[in-house]
Amino acid sequence: MNTKEMRDFFEALQLLEMEKGIDAGYLIEKITNAIVIAVKRDYDVAENVNVTINPETFQFRVSITKTAVAEVEDPATEISMDEALKYTDHPVEGMPVEIVLDTKQFGRIAAQTAKHVIRQGIREAERSQLIAQYQNKVYEVVTATVQKIEPGTGNATVEIDHNEVLLFKNEQLPNDNLKEGDHIKVYVVDVVNFERRCSLKISRTHKELVKRLFEREVPEIFDGIVEIKSISREAGSRTKMAVWSKNPDVDPIGACIGPKGSRISAVVSELKGEKIDIVKYSEDDAEFITQALSPATVLGVEILPGEEKMCRVVVPDNQLSLAIGNKGQNAKLAAKLTGYKIDIRSENDALKQEDEEPETPDPSEMPEEAPVSEEE
Repeated sequence: MNTKEMRDFFEALQLLEMEKGIDAGYLIEKITNAIVIAVKRDYDVAENVNVTINPETFQFRVSITKTAVAEVEDPATEISMDEALKYTDHPVEGMPVEIVLDTKQFGRIAAQTAKHVIRQGIREAERSQLIAQYQNKVYEVVTATVQKIEPGTGNATVEIDHNEVLLFKNEQLPNDNLKEGDHIKVYVVDVVNFERRCSLKISRTHKELVKRLFEREVPEIFDGIVEIKSISREAGSRTKMAVWSKNPDVDPIGACIGPKGSRISAVVSELKGEKIDIVKYSEDDAEFITQALSPATVLGVEILPGEEKMCRVVVPDNQLSLAIGNKGQNAKLAAKLTGYKIDIRSENDALKQEDEEPETPDPSEMPEEAPVSEEE
């Protein structure tokens, strides 16, 4: 390469470093390896290839080292004394001779090999960089900018810290209606390391997104005074969240709602109007189930025996549909929130069942059987 070509080469490395954030030293290492492979292939040599790439001095030097000998037995590592005179004025038998190569003579195969390895190196560097960059963001909420929407699938390409990430349609809220340029909050589920590239698995339907949004909006949660005990969610429609306060003077529900509803409103706005029920957690299962079925009024909760967590709940007749909810949503969310299978009955139905069940006689009130005589 001439001086201008070398300068252009190193400027290209610097540009890659700035645009892709890839360390120039890493790229030089990969390029060096690529050139070594190309030289070995073109010149039929083994381990005696030397490559020097110095971005500070703009030095780009490629050479082969062979040993000067009187009679060549291995052309890959040895050079005759007469041939050595082309590269040094005073060759000494048994001493190394450096054969400097013209980088322009590598040929098309060498260039293609170098190009392939360089591209592979860049992909590896980008993948490693992305893993390192986002490893501490897993299970957190980040802001993404919508770049484009695929008309056929509805999948959205979003940008997160200058990286393109795919937000699948089934990970979007039903009422998202995303547009180019929108700024949205997404939950980082995982960093996925594919064979060819690294990417993020992100979601707006994950229940942990709600938790992280409240942690941002409610200082008491961030400080650990108020704790989110459990969450159940039907994304885009409704969420139930159970909260508890370590400080008896702090109302956990009020803290989450905020002054004039400002805190919960911010979360609801981000979730495109999704309804959020905040209930008070209790270590008493019956009380917790009562709270979880809110806004319905509960008259009584019976925890049923057995290994499986099941309960029977009685509500006023006019509250049955409210307790069950549209398409059973309220009951399902309450069940997920508490971990119990919930059998909801109206007060009238519960009374009817009690009347239909036969009473079990009290053994103390049963007449004693007459003794049987031996004659009988």
